Amino acid sequence: MNSVAPQKKRPTIIALDAMGGDYAPDEIVMGAAAVAGPSLRILLAGRAAEIERHLTQVPEPRRGHIRIVDAPEVIGFDEEPAKAVRSKENSSLVAACSEVAAGRADAVVSAGNTGAAMAAAMLKLRRIRGLKRPGLCAVIPTPGRPTLFIDVGANSQVRPVHLLEFANMASIFAEDVLDVGNPSVGLVSIGEEPIKGDELVLEAHRLMAESPGLNFYGNVEGRDIVRNVVDVVVTDGFTGNVCLKLMESTSSLIVEEVKKAAGRSLMARVGGLLLKKELAAFKKSIDPEEFGGAYLLGVRGLVVICHGNSSRRAIASALRYAGRAAEQNLTSKLEQRLAAIGPAHGAQEA
Repeated sequence: MNSVAPQKKRPTIIALDAMGGDYAPDEIVMGAAAVAGPSLRILLAGRAAEIERHLTQVPEPRRGHIRIVDAPEVIGFDEEPAKAVRSKENSSLVAACSEVAAGRADAVVSAGNTGAAMAAAMLKLRRIRGLKRPGLCAVIPTPGRPTLFIDVGANSQVRPVHLLEFANMASIFAEDVLDVGNPSVGLVSIGEEPIKGDELVLEAHRLMAESPGLNFYGNVEGRDIVRNVVDVVVTDGFTGNVCLKLMESTSSLIVEEVKKAAGRSLMARVGGLLLKKELAAFKKSIDPEEFGGAYLLGVRGLVVICHGNSSRRAIASALRYAGRAAEQNLTSKLEQRLAAIGPAHGAQEA
């Protein structure tokens, strides 16, 4: 009796911008070394000589799962994004995106210039067919379970159909990458009632309520974003970016003030020691480095944009989640969901 040998599964390959970030390439290379293995291989795009020097610190066999793509140019944080992407074809960021566009990698991770990362993704990877606007989706590490927040900066001005697309894309991400069953979706407004909000919110509310593939909760207010009221929070990129930065700074301030308070007196230090384990767990639950960065959903290949000050731990987290999204064929599933909602709303302007 003949038996057919099982087909060997292709490893997931992530293109990593090795020169992007405040601590590149050292922290970037070390983040790659922390996760590289037989099932997750890393392409380090950047200045080959510099990367090689840092790779000497990485022991085998991990080093064998990392390959260098020589890209001598670097896009700085102070450069105009679109202009820099077009003029620096040999930059580490553009080279990483080109690897995905050519089918040699499944996702891009960068801690470099955010605007340039989005511009490079749009130029090299293009939008998913039928999609009007990609959305930048952040994972908010709230106590209990994480909350997805979209859009946090890709689109400062949107139309109702764009918010509907964001909601559907983030729902797929929550299901496949974060293992959230039937994720609930909330729309940011100035009140919970369906009649609250401007014309954009009112029309988006109607579209989401009528969308058959969406578990639409209704309106949520700013206070609900971090309270696990819903799994996915949807808004425009201007509002989302302001909210995200406010939440990040507030969480950092809370941690800093708790540390200060724990050292102000003998009694406080004793109390701090007693609460050390619980406080450490709380800090971890709100640590943005747990998920690595924000995800640009809607282009043909996943793009993860990390903070400029990302540590090796944040880079490693971003690579893990990018790998998981690639394994789940996230882009194909986004295409299918958007195709389903497209006929009903495709006539609206982009």
